[in-house]
Amino acid sequence: MAIDYTIDYDCEPKRQLTTEGIRQRLKGAERAALIIQQYRDAGDERPPSEMGFEFTQRTPEGETEAQVVIVQDLLDQAADLEPLVHHCADCPANRLGRPFGCMSFINYPITAAGESWLIDRLPVPDEPLIWLLLKQGVDRFLYDGQQIAMLRQQDDIYFESRKAAERRLGEFTIDSNQVFEMCFTVGDIIPNHASILLLFFRAIHRDLESDVIMNLAPAALDAAEVHPFIIQQESYDDPTIFDLKGFLEALYLAWLLDVNLLVDA
Repeated sequence: MAIDYTIDYDCEPKRQLTTEGIRQRLKGAERAALIIQQYRDAGDERPPSEMGFEFTQRTPEGETEAQVVIVQDLLDQAADLEPLVHHCADCPANRLGRPFGCMSFINYPITAAGESWLIDRLPVPDEPLIWLLLKQGVDRFLYDGQQIAMLRQQDDIYFESRKAAERRLGEFTIDSNQVFEMCFTVGDIIPNHASILLLFFRAIHRDLESDVIMNLAPAALDAAEVHPFIIQQESYDDPTIFDLKGFLEALYLAWLLDVNLLVDA
């Protein structure tokens, strides 16, 4: 289970298979490879057409449903991707530098270290413009974190810790339930919201004048040079921190390209 996200840059593969169609085929290929390897490790040489597994998923109502999936069916569906791979080579949304690299995810469960890393990047009162934007946003959009708090109680499926990280920011306190609500429960992230989140989480330099902040979206042609992305993924990162850094980079690219970042949490 994961928070899936996609840079919604128009391209031929998405026109032919749809964003969701591509994502499901990629996930299917990963599952097929895993199941085949498990069979082979057990000394079982049967063909994929004779391999099956039970796949369980949660419904929108919170219930679980199971179905038997044949591995060969997943491979057949994934084969639709092959003729379209060449379109990804020079795509500006290809963050990962691989086929369909505009798509990625943040794995569940979210680690406590990841929550702390994200909340620690928020602005303090010494950065008055960005801090005030954050405070006003929390108040205006009523980010109380209740949606995330409910997920947090579900047997460590979504969050490693049952307690949200908290941080005092001058005259108000914010917790990671509110932060995750602000990022992942608002639907697709439009460029204007993306630019503000990039400032909140210090993914770009935020020592900016108010008129610059107000005109960040749509991104100017020289935005990548004037406002470089300043977060680096490291091999030693905690898994959630690594994933969150990737999410912020995707958010940055979506902002530069003036497209939405599609989010499915």
